[in-house]
Amino acid sequence: MNKIVKYIGNDLLAGLVVFLVALPLCLGIGLASTNVEGIPSLPSVFPGLIAGVVGGIIVGFISGSRVGVSGPAAGLITIIISSIGILGTYEAFLLAVIFAGLIQLLFALFNLGIVAKYVPTSVIKGMLAAIGITLILKEIPHLLGYDKDFFGDESFWQMDGHNTFTELLYSLNAFQLGSVIIGVATIIFIVLLEKPFFKKNKLFKLIPSALIVVLIGVIIQLLFKGTYLEISSKHLVQLPVLKGMDEVSKILFFPDFSAVTNWDVYTIAITIAIVASLETLLSVEATDKLDPEKSSTPTKRELMAQGIGNIVTGFIGGLPITQVVVRSSANIGAGVKTKLAAVIHGFLLIFAILLLPSLLNQIPLASLAAILIMVGYKLSKAGLFKEMFQKGMDQFIPFILTIVGVLFTDLLKGIGIGLVVSIFYILKRNSQNHFSKKEEDGVLTIRLAEEVTFLNKVGIHTTLHNAPSNSKLIIDASNCKSIDQDILEILLDFKKFGSVHKEIDFELINFQHLKKDPNGKLI
Repeated sequence: MNKIVKYIGNDLLAGLVVFLVALPLCLGIGLASTNVEGIPSLPSVFPGLIAGVVGGIIVGFISGSRVGVSGPAAGLITIIISSIGILGTYEAFLLAVIFAGLIQLLFALFNLGIVAKYVPTSVIKGMLAAIGITLILKEIPHLLGYDKDFFGDESFWQMDGHNTFTELLYSLNAFQLGSVIIGVATIIFIVLLEKPFFKKNKLFKLIPSALIVVLIGVIIQLLFKGTYLEISSKHLVQLPVLKGMDEVSKILFFPDFSAVTNWDVYTIAITIAIVASLETLLSVEATDKLDPEKSSTPTKRELMAQGIGNIVTGFIGGLPITQVVVRSSANIGAGVKTKLAAVIHGFLLIFAILLLPSLLNQIPLASLAAILIMVGYKLSKAGLFKEMFQKGMDQFIPFILTIVGVLFTDLLKGIGIGLVVSIFYILKRNSQNHFSKKEEDGVLTIRLAEEVTFLNKVGIHTTLHNAPSNSKLIIDASNCKSIDQDILEILLDFKKFGSVHKEIDFELINFQHLKKDPNGKLI
């Protein structure tokens, strides 16, 4: 508590920056997720905003992460749309979200969050770089005033039928000059405000650069009114305006508990729970690496927080929640000190919905796109590529292929590709690190490592096969603490047959403390 009070100023500013990043993402993901044909009375952008509020306040309060920020995630949009279509109503889908939260609580109970610790660093860093590059590529059209795709889209194949690269081509042919000027000006001002002269200035220390550039964007947008550079409302934030407090009830949707007998609800709940948990755990690993204080987030507590968050959001009409890298990295970049910043951003979203929609609707999307582009740039700096290259190909190749996988598919598929490649290098390394060799007086002694598993079968088999005829070969297990039966069988078979055929004087020594052969005899 003392730490929260001490750093409340820092966290207020960080929360404000996260709010500016989260607002268009919540709006975009909310609109995209409820774009389901044939389903009446869907609640438009509000589910995304509600999820942002719950992710900030509820999850932020319970979570053990100092820097993590939760909210609606673009990675779940396809699942949400198909689920609403299958269940037929949004209210039935909300029941599935509640059950997904309960399943996440079970994941926390059984401490399943530990699986994230097994994801290699090269894959996590590849994920961060890929998210950064994706942000840049996806936000350039918005910076140019081409807003056909929704804010926060992460998938290569878009819902409008385009892909990441074709969208860039379309935007170059249909850009809006006023938006371009504001977007470029925003980037220039962000770069300038990062310079030491401004960073040391007391006034600029108190005001986040994101807020400054948004205000500049609003001013330029107002100056453009009535000229050929005027920006139409479709290129501005479009937050629905509530005419009175009595309309608040109209934005809340509630679960349909009569759908409890529909087995599709449980299938969808399991799917959401697994995908949301994986995205959260990957984000936790990534943000912990970005955190300058290198905090270690307790994954059990994070899954519990996400589970409770999804139960709450399901009860009041919000979308499913995960921890997300973009908002979390913006939080870190803004100088967050405690988890209060995430909670503050949630309250700011409520404040925006109820009291400031007309004012916020003057913000150009190009300004917000420029802020996200700069967040993407920080996640994918050239220095990261140099660092991974210097670590060797076993680190660099999984890193690069993770980036390519995320760019051309989506986050989880890209991570899967990176993991497969990393496992290949792990298997290759394990097949080689299983013994040491020593040759003396024409005798080759092979001393096995402490652990010899089935992963070493290829290396052991190759070594025995390549042993020259009419030689002496000793296999020493004195350092070995455990050896798989697979390896023992290879050695025994070679002793009985292979060494005889090649006339090799083959001896196994110091195996007595390990395992017995299939006949129960010590070797």
